[in-house]
Amino acid sequence: MQIFYAPDIERLPELPPDEARHALRVLRLNEGSEITIADGKGFFYKAVILAADNRRCPVNVLERAAPSAQRSFRLHLALAPAKNIDRTEWFCEKAVEIGIDAITFLNCRHSERREIKIPRIQKILVSAMKQSGRAALPALEGMTNLNDFLRRPFASDKFIAHCEERAAKPLLQNACRRNTDTLILIGPEGDFSPDEIAAAQARAFAPVSLGPSRLRTETAALVACHTLHIINTIPPNTK
Repeated sequence: MQIFYAPDIERLPELPPDEARHALRVLRLNEGSEITIADGKGFFYKAVILAADNRRCPVNVLERAAPSAQRSFRLHLALAPAKNIDRTEWFCEKAVEIGIDAITFLNCRHSERREIKIPRIQKILVSAMKQSGRAALPALEGMTNLNDFLRRPFASDKFIAHCEERAAKPLLQNACRRNTDTLILIGPEGDFSPDEIAAAQARAFAPVSLGPSRLRTETAALVACHTLHIINTIPPNTK
């Protein structure tokens, strides 16, 4: 199923220019073609193309329907982007395919990347949303100072995944709860500093481990994302 993205579809019933060009020039759709549109807010729309113009593609919306399966939890990952931007972009694509609700990029003491191009990341998120058949686009926030981020209120379970071994840390799958909104911090390639770990714990972020291997930043973030989905998808064992 080919999905198009139109965030203002209810106010403006037409495809945005990039989506219109793809529909008309690449897919060769015509007037009367039936298409599916996602608004990025969780709704799909069944629509019919009214005119096949190279500059505009107005549509007639036939019906609006929410996705059949709604998740019982929200996942927010805040991570320091990798020095190699390709790795961060790879994570963003895969996280959307698995399912994520918000991504924040952190500026930490050991960060090797201090800037990130949000418009490019946004395009990757949109493409992954359409490819995976989803209607909800994750919220995306650019580079944010970690200390400022820690001071924000979050009505959720909060974890920080770090590599320090001075104290025992439970595995994330043993610490997180089913059907519970969750926020997870993932540090840079040089890990969080001791002061940052202490500041996070002072703000009620519980330290967790992602396993015995030392993972790259983007791998750790994806493992955290997948772990939350496994916990919330597979029913607990019953005796």
